[in-house]
Amino acid sequence: MRKVILSAALTLDGYIARRDGSVDFLQAANHSDPDLLRSMTAFFGTIDTAVMGRKTFDAALEMTGGTYDGHGLATYVMSRSLPPGEREGVTFTDLTPRDLVATLRAYPGKDIFLMGGGETAREFLKDDLVDDLRLGIVPVLLGDGLPLFPAGFPQRDFQLVECRHFANGAAALRYERRR
Repeated sequence: MRKVILSAALTLDGYIARRDGSVDFLQAANHSDPDLLRSMTAFFGTIDTAVMGRKTFDAALEMTGGTYDGHGLATYVMSRSLPPGEREGVTFTDLTPRDLVATLRAYPGKDIFLMGGGETAREFLKDDLVDDLRLGIVPVLLGDGLPLFPAGFPQRDFQLVECRHFANGAAALRYERRR
């Protein structure tokens, strides 16, 4: 069965962005570490589908100057404000997380990359759809921002299966869902 993998970079204090949505602290991080690049390449080899919320999609567009390159991934954007349908290689959907995952799992393929942000992550956690967590910890404290895990979902237990650290001070944690 295709796994849903929630993968995100976050600060030591659990934020994925500043209050205004800025992720400048990520862009300033040194991403040239060969071990970090190998780790990211290995992860992208295990997935063929990306799912994100509309706000995350908007942030991706802003970071790339208005164009989205899905790097060959089938990309689904969950939105209550944009009409469903495929546009410019992206499928916009108003399906619930449960229905979207059931639809994606009905077809063979690699794992599914849940890109978040926090509100989307919360909805997937509510429905117990997250099989793996891949967390990149950036060595910075923001003191305030948008959390990866906003309140509003029941307890979910995970088991640590991998922990790596990199020369830039970042750490990569991988957890599997214990059911």
